[in-house]
Amino acid sequence: MQVVTTAGHGGHGKSALVRALTGRDANSGKNPEEPGAWTELPSGRRVAFVDVPGGERDVPAMLAGAAPAPAVLLSVAADEGWMPQSQEHLDVLGALGVRFGVLAVTRSDVADPKLALRQARERLAGTPLRGVEAVAVSAGTGAGMDELAAALDRLAGRLPVPDPDAPVRLWIDHAFTAGRQTVVTGTLTAGTVSVGDELLLMPAGERVRVRTIGCAGEPRETVGGVSRVVLTLRETGRVGAGMALVTAGAWTHTTSVDVRTRFGEASGRLARRMTLHIGSAAVPVRLRPLGPDTARLTLNSRIALHLGDTGVLRDPERRSIAGVSVLDVRPPTLVRRGAAAARARELASWPDRPDGAIVLRRHGVLRRAELSVMGCAPPRDAVALNGEWLADPAHWESLFERLAEETARRAAGNPHAPGVPLETVRLRLGLPARQLVEALVRPPLRVESGRVYGPAGARPVWAAAVERLRADLADAPFGAPTADRLAELGLTGDTLAAAGRAGAVLRITVDGDDGDGDGDGDGDEIVLLPGADREALRVLSALPQPFTPGQAGDALGTSRRVAVALLRHLDGLGLTERRRS
Repeated sequence: MQVVTTAGHGGHGKSALVRALTGRDANSGKNPEEPGAWTELPSGRRVAFVDVPGGERDVPAMLAGAAPAPAVLLSVAADEGWMPQSQEHLDVLGALGVRFGVLAVTRSDVADPKLALRQARERLAGTPLRGVEAVAVSAGTGAGMDELAAALDRLAGRLPVPDPDAPVRLWIDHAFTAGRQTVVTGTLTAGTVSVGDELLLMPAGERVRVRTIGCAGEPRETVGGVSRVVLTLRETGRVGAGMALVTAGAWTHTTSVDVRTRFGEASGRLARRMTLHIGSAAVPVRLRPLGPDTARLTLNSRIALHLGDTGVLRDPERRSIAGVSVLDVRPPTLVRRGAAAARARELASWPDRPDGAIVLRRHGVLRRAELSVMGCAPPRDAVALNGEWLADPAHWESLFERLAEETARRAAGNPHAPGVPLETVRLRLGLPARQLVEALVRPPLRVESGRVYGPAGARPVWAAAVERLRADLADAPFGAPTADRLAELGLTGDTLAAAGRAGAVLRITVDGDDGDGDGDGDGDEIVLLPGADREALRVLSALPQPFTPGQAGDALGTSRRVAVALLRHLDGLGLTERRRS
């Protein structure tokens, strides 16, 4: 099925055409229980109609009905010709970017349609609807109706076929609640909805489940876009026109966007407070001009958006409109002096529908899921990181160069502790996760003991000794080496001190006698690998409480001396409680 909206001056026969084509009233969706108006075209294709009002005060309703529809049936009466609402509706369609349609010159039995047709052609020139097929008709006599049906058939055959696997966003144009269920109508533009599906009701973000589906007057188990649908929802809160049903985790829910104005006045001449019409929603916004055709919109309600979404800004007081394309659903803050001008220069080079490469270039590093909810596919040349993250190639290379410079500066300034801690690197490079630092490191840089080092020539003097210690403790992590073994490993004096300052070893001073009568507990220390104290705490937490130093030594597989030192160390950190018998 395809969906076509009507447009044109009030009284120019839009509803009469729909009745003549379908044999029923479209009802403008006023009663969600009514299936609406549709017809089967000569080829067997089906088309449904959204019949919008044409009065002077009905532009918001016209916008709500026309925005989700991909094509238009534009009516101009032969006996009245082009009228004010004809132009206003055309401006709306131009702002929305509608480029598929059929022009119907109605009441051709009352007056010669040639003049009205010429007027309409002149008005359509220079708009996306220039060159649309035109038919002179009379709903009263039936003249030209077969030709109109054929023209609509050809139009339906040219319309893009939506992706059935696309995320769902169904803008609700009418709704009512009865008891514990709610009935809604809307135009499903893409994706697929099935009975039992769980969707998010925006802007509240409430999860709702689809109980029944109706399309073209028939119950369905599943329906795909483009279609006019009637859904029954289970146990919802308040539901009204302008809300949307969306696939969870597939859209960016935002209250701030950067847009390009594609139609109408320059952004600087637009009112600072306007209404954004997108889908069937009408959201008050605050507008901040950026460049001649770009602006920042702050919305008073969350809406689910993708990059490239189109809408209309309308100033009800001045009756002015401007079409907009969404360029960024996660725009940066503009707090520094000159930030707005810099942002305008950046946006000036962006297309109306930015792709994943542009978005990744701006953010540098993003999760795959973050690109997806913006409506972007990952660029082919993106650097894949740990399966979850993606990086812009140029940005990633610049980060590596900065990291190499940082490690070189650290080695020159701290020859005894040249490595840079991973968390320090993360903060200085502005990376969102520590795992990305490790992914960034490649030869000649390396990661050892939670620090990043430069080329091997800048290796710290204690590195080899710590590696030998690591080998010693591989099978007995709490078997602290004796003073003689530390000397054999090369971990004494300045070398041990430098390793300690760098966090490459854990040094615990043994305070006083350890209680075994040999006096070896006075003033010396035990040396273990970083994190040994936390691992000891994990092991000791599994013991029946309380426990003795001897039991602790047995559990840790080490001597009483080491166990007592670890217990005092943990007690000093406030992680254990010492009880005297």
